[in-house]
Amino acid sequence: MANGYRPEIVQRAFVDFIGSRLHPFWSLMTPKLRLIARYTLSDDLIALRFETNRAFRQQTSELMGGWQGGQYLDLRVCIDGVYHQRSYSIVGLDHQPLWWLDDATERHTADQRHTVTIAIKPQGLVSNHLTKQMPLASVVDTSLPLGHFTLEQTSIAAQNTSNDNKPTPLLFIAGGSGITPMLGLINQALSNGHQVTLLHYSRTVSSKLQHQWQQLSDAYPDFIYHLIHTEDPTTYLAGERYLSAEGLLSLNLPLVDTKIFACGSQALLAGLYKTVNEISVLQNIQLRDNIIVENFGNALTDFDGDGNQLLDNALQTESHTVYLRSRQRQFDSDTTLLVAAENAGIRLAHGCRQGICQLCRCNKVSGVVKNIQTGKVSGDGYESIQTCINIAITDVVLDV
Repeated sequence: MANGYRPEIVQRAFVDFIGSRLHPFWSLMTPKLRLIARYTLSDDLIALRFETNRAFRQQTSELMGGWQGGQYLDLRVCIDGVYHQRSYSIVGLDHQPLWWLDDATERHTADQRHTVTIAIKPQGLVSNHLTKQMPLASVVDTSLPLGHFTLEQTSIAAQNTSNDNKPTPLLFIAGGSGITPMLGLINQALSNGHQVTLLHYSRTVSSKLQHQWQQLSDAYPDFIYHLIHTEDPTTYLAGERYLSAEGLLSLNLPLVDTKIFACGSQALLAGLYKTVNEISVLQNIQLRDNIIVENFGNALTDFDGDGNQLLDNALQTESHTVYLRSRQRQFDSDTTLLVAAENAGIRLAHGCRQGICQLCRCNKVSGVVKNIQTGKVSGDGYESIQTCINIAITDVVLDV
């Protein structure tokens, strides 16, 4: 049996079970994080720094070679005996010092302790718990770094397209807390030699983030940033409070060759697509395929949380009836199925609320729905859908 099956005398799962009873941070197989610090990035953004356990470090290194800028973690948090799962953006890159740590000793300690930092907007049950209530040294289960909002996944990290062999120019457009996945992504893009331009639309002013961008601007001549505070006309781009064709053209970028990374509310993304369509018609060029999107939120309102007007009427929908067959409940919906159910006092399974984690997926028995991320309209029959990113186009029956 030299080359045959060799059963484990002691199962790793059993060792994990015993180890977790001795110390909740120990695990051979389960990635875990231990909270060691909190930092305020802005009025509505908190950074949480975690120490990673051996399973997290080993699996991240062996399977992924470290994480990429723009990725996120799914955290599994226990609150009052109930487990909740939420997705949060990773700040920075693997083995990168945190820019807001001014003390050299603390920087060194942070590097040596194998840490990962996430950014959270303190709203909702889980986010409020993590940012305000969970004690330091608390342990949570986590996924490995996830997500395709990265340079590597879009095959442009090393792509040379211009005649002088310079990497592809990149434009980053963020609204509010949509800046969080871009913090590491921009650092990575600059270190790879890309020309980078940042537009950040927000109602708040963060001295820490301003300091971060100024540091990068001083270090990289090819980095230009515009912080547009929606309540301060002196910061507007081309005199426009919101994203516009005039503002985008004023950047003097080679738009045909520029990849656009965008993260923000549905209103911000709708405004971006409208702006790109106007420029495409004006200059007879095709820009829509240059856009790479990561979004958050799901409310289809006239204005988003950052005061941006909803520019695309296609996101509006009439009210339709949604029937939950198993529960024998029904409700009216003029927004996403998940939000409409919650507005009616009905709790549906969900996780990230962004169409990423798949925890809200269920079976549609009949009716037509539209995916607000892709614009795809479903058929009228039985199929699997996600309630957090679909709106009802007709009356809908769900197998819930």
